[in-house]
Order: sequence, then C-alpha cells, then structure tokens
Amino acid sequence: MMVELRRAQEMLLERTNRMIETEFISLWDAVNRVLAEDIYAGHDQPPFPRSPLDGYALQSSDIKGASKEHPVTLTVIDEVDAGYVSRACVEEGTAVRIMTGAPIPDGADCIVGQEDTDYGEETVEIYEEIQAYENYCYAGEDYKAGTKILEKDTLLGHVEAGILASLGVEEVRVYRRPRVSVLTTGDETILPGEPLGPGKIYDSNLYTLATRLTFLGIDVIQRDHVDDDSGAAVKWIKANAEESDIIITTGGVSVGRKDIMHEVTERLGCEQIFWKILIKPGMPTLCAQYRETLLICLSGNPFGAAVNLELLVRPVLAKQTGRKDLELKRVSAVAENGFPKRSGVTRYVRAYYEDGRVRIPEGSNASGILSSMRGCNCLMEIPAGTVSVGKGDRVWVVLL
Repeated sequence: MMVELRRAQEMLLERTNRMIETEFISLWDAVNRVLAEDIYAGHDQPPFPRSPLDGYALQSSDIKGASKEHPVTLTVIDEVDAGYVSRACVEEGTAVRIMTGAPIPDGADCIVGQEDTDYGEETVEIYEEIQAYENYCYAGEDYKAGTKILEKDTLLGHVEAGILASLGVEEVRVYRRPRVSVLTTGDETILPGEPLGPGKIYDSNLYTLATRLTFLGIDVIQRDHVDDDSGAAVKWIKANAEESDIIITTGGVSVGRKDIMHEVTERLGCEQIFWKILIKPGMPTLCAQYRETLLICLSGNPFGAAVNLELLVRPVLAKQTGRKDLELKRVSAVAENGFPKRSGVTRYVRAYYEDGRVRIPEGSNASGILSSMRGCNCLMEIPAGTVSVGKGDRVWVVLL
C-alpha cells in the first residue's frame, strides 16, 4: 500500500505509545533524559545568608558618611572563608573579614567590598557608605524549601543537572529511553576493517543510522549486518525483537530478486503497515508490526535511508519520549541557489539553512551519495509537481 508521507507518519504514530517505564540513573548520565517526577527543594538555596564578594561584614549604621577623605575605622574581630562559619557577632564598631560565599555572621547587615577599604587585618578603614542589606545574599534567594524546582517531563540539560546537584540529588528518576536495533542487509556490503574485495563496498548505513540515533539520545542496543539471506534476517529479528521497541533495517525493500524484506516480514507473520511512500528519495520503504516491535525497513541507498530516519523514525521517537526537540520542525526559507529537476513526487534535498536562507551544496544529490550531505543541517522540501526551484524562490525546509 503506497501512502503519502503525512499518512505514513500518522500510521506509525497510531502504533506508538509514550514510554511509561522509569528508572533511577546517576546525575552524571541525566543529560538528554526526560524527568519522570516533579522535583521539590528539600532546603533553602542558599541555606544561609552569604556574602557575594570578598570584603568585610559590618553594620551599615557604622559607616554613614564614610568616604576616601573621611574613612571610618572598625575593629576586625574575625575572618571567615567559604565553607566555614564565624562564631563572632558583629556589634557596633566591629567588622568580620569575609570571603565570597561565606555565611554572613550574626549582627552584620551588609558587606563592603575589600576594594573600598585599606585591606586592614586588625582594624580596617572603610571608604564607602552603603545601605543595609546591600551586597547581601539572603537565605533562599535562589529558591525556598518546598518549592517545585523542576516539573515532570522536563528534558534535562546541563543547567538542570546543576540545579539537581544544588539540591543534593545524586540519582534521578527518568523515563526509559527507546531501545532501537539496527540491521543492514546486502551481499555487496562489508563492515569496516574487512578487506575490500571485488564488487564489495563498505557499509556506511549501519554507522550513519546508529550514530545518528545515539546523537539523538536513543539507546542503540544492537547493530549488525547480514547478507541478502532472508533466513538470516528472520533469525536476527526474532532474536532481538523482544528487547527492541523499534528495529530499523536498510536494503531489500524494492522489487528485485535480492529484495528480501518482503519475504522476511511474511515469514515473521508481521502485519504490514504500508509499503512505499510518495517521496523521493526513500520511496521503497516498508513498515510493519512484529509482535510489540515496530519494524521500519528503509532503502539501502545511503541518503534515502538517512532522509527517512528523520522523516519517519524521529516523530515516533518524539512521541515515545515526549521530547519536543525530536519533533520535526519545518520553516520557510529563501533559496540561495536553484534545483533544476522536475519533481513528480515530493522531493527532499540536502541543504544548509541559516538566517532564513537555504543553500543546496555543490555536488551530486543522488540518493546513493553521502559525502555531499556533510555540513548540511536541513532537508529542502520540494512539492510534487514542481518543475524546478529557482534562486530567490520561497521553499520549506525540515531542520535536522
């Protein structure tokens, strides 16, 4: 059953559920994971009034009218560094030398920066008048105990990791990530490290797809290659389906003698979702359901496989994870150069987008070519029936 791209996406999403399984992981591993619970502060942050600078803690009433010409002299009764607490109580005529981050001692209501003093150790001359609670960080200035700090379903980044660390959190509950297995097929392809014999090429698809999934924050639990052998492919899929939410394959999806995936899905007893999408490249894409696992069989052409990983697999991953950043984003752009070919079906062309403009790189756009995709950050979308795209035309692009 041939379908349009939008319908193909809908059909896959209809079979996709949001992940509900959760796990505790180290905060070190939390970046790009989705929080599975609300996080509340267990203490004030900071937990005590603290100094925002190096200087002297004192009473503002002691230094009214202080200036370089008319300094006020105070007795230094203690010194306190960050991580320690002064037992002294600041009273009239006294000061405590204090370092950035140290708790402000009792009795003090402001901090004078040391650059406005003579840096005295037993006594100190103050050269500036400041007001009460100036240069003074209150307890709970960042957040108060009991405050909701992070909401469930938040995508954790480095800032969120820092916030959790400030709460004393060592492990955090997150949703399990989708588990994806990748299988490439083809008698002609071999893995890097093997000698390149006659008629053979190195398998780029396995590396392109698996590393892209890893970059997107997905757990790739198996990655492998088999020849054009339906029995071997059936055996591999059976062995890995139970642990995989999605199995992605490349190759064997057209109508040639070596296009094995139709036989593979029949032998597995899969329910076919669709075969062929009205786009170029990547039209001969086969999607099926094998038990609880989505089976997405992509074209063996490197660019065609890469395109449909973005257009078909990413929306599924976005729904499974709840991650908005994985959703496809289309923006309008002005073409800086043209694309002369007629497009009988919707075509996707590798391109580079910046500041509302899009440029197609030099070199071949053939679906078997991967090198000209280097540096590209979008796919230019050319609607079916377009005779050509000219310089200055308004087009849509899908950001990668």
